[in-house]
Amino acid sequence: MPLSVKEGDHVLFGKWSGTEVSIGGEDLLIAKESDLFGILDNAS
Repeated sequence: MPLSVKEGDHVLFGKWSGTEVSIGGEDLLIAKESDLFGILDNAS
């Protein structure tokens, strides 16, 4: 099943969602798509 989110999307997630990791000095959040509340639309 293809994912609904893609790289660069802005998403809403809960405070305790996912796992925080640091890779190459960059802080990242790894989360399941089912933990996301929604994808924000940047269209003007």
